[in-house]
Formats: sequence, structure tokens, C-alpha cells
Amino acid sequence: MSKTTLKDVAMEPEHSPAQRTAGGRRTEGGSRALALLLVITGAAGVLAAWVITLDKFKILEAKVRGETFTPGCSLNPIVSCGSVMESDQASVFGFPNPVLGLVTYGIVICVGMSLLAGARFPRWYWLTFNAGTLFGVAFCAWLMFQSLYRINALCLWCCLAWVATIIMFWYVTSFNVRKGFLPAPSWLKSFFGEFTWVMPVLHIGVIGMLILTRWWDFWTG
Repeated sequence: MSKTTLKDVAMEPEHSPAQRTAGGRRTEGGSRALALLLVITGAAGVLAAWVITLDKFKILEAKVRGETFTPGCSLNPIVSCGSVMESDQASVFGFPNPVLGLVTYGIVICVGMSLLAGARFPRWYWLTFNAGTLFGVAFCAWLMFQSLYRINALCLWCCLAWVATIIMFWYVTSFNVRKGFLPAPSWLKSFFGEFTWVMPVLHIGVIGMLILTRWWDFWTG
């Protein structure tokens, strides 16, 4: 009896090879494992964005009443979701960042569900989707820097969204490289074909080390 592993996410779809539309454009579908990964990471992002949005509303309602609301994930001076939610960086586009997450992570779930249903997309669609995940991982990197070195606090729900975004970015990038939608040398295609999981693990590991060293005295005190 076989079981799905992280390596399976980088494998080719089990069904027919690439197809072409009436206009001659090549279309590709993703493997079931990739589709499930997108659904799961998208759902994790939606969950994080939803909880943060609810807590943001509660903070604002408490302020109107002249009270103070402390989110349940504010555990200590470092893991302090409230400090992050009330920062200027939490509304960088003029509205709470989680609102953007509710939309974008919802799109990821839709793409994953479409792939599970057998949908096939042309090159421009996959590259646009990849560009969206690139924006997401770049935005998360900026938020990480702000959280660690400007706000000086962590939000656990934000960390969940960061991890979900990093995973989806690397696996979508791997898909596009292996399918030839992104130009890459043959060794890189082979690497992604076997070891896609290495990149998100390293990426998340680096962030973990930065968090550990940033507050080393606090964690070891």
C-alpha cells in the first residue's frame, strides 16, 4: 500500500500528458498532490487571515468602549499578536493586511480545487499564479523583517500564513520550472523533480534561526 509524501507533490500528473487548446496553446494540469497542497496551504492562510481580522475588529471595538482587548495568541512580550495588529505595518495598503489575505488565499484554494477537478491551464495562467505567490512571499519577507526588527514582536497566526505562503511559492515555482514554463537549466529541473521539499525547508529554517537568534536571551533566560 502506497502513501503520499512530500516528494509526490513534485511529480508529474498521473493522467494524460500536456494537451493543446483549439488555438494550439499548451495546457497543463497539476498532480493530485500539488492540488491538495494548494488547498491545504490556502486554507491555512484563510484561517490565519480570518482569526487576525476578527481580533482586529475586537481591538477596535474595545477602543471605542475605552477598553483594552488582548488577543488569545498574545502569550508574552515577544509572542504578542496585539502589538503586531496595532502597528502601522499591519495596514500597509490602507486597510488591514488580513483582508488581502482572505482574498488571495481564497484564490489559492480555488486553483487547488480546480486542479482536483481535472482543470488544465495555459502557460500564462501558471506564470500569473507564480507571480502572485512571488508577491506573497516577498510581502511576507517584508513583514518578517518589520516584525523582528521594527515592531519587536511575533504574531503566531502571521507565522502560519508565512509558512503556508513559502510552501506554495516553492512548489508552484518547481512546477513551472519542471514543465518548462520558466526557463531553467536541466540540472535545476532534475533537482526540483526530486528535491523540491528542500527549498521550503531551508527557507523556513532560516526564518526560524532568525527568530531564535533575535530573542536568544529571552528564549534561553
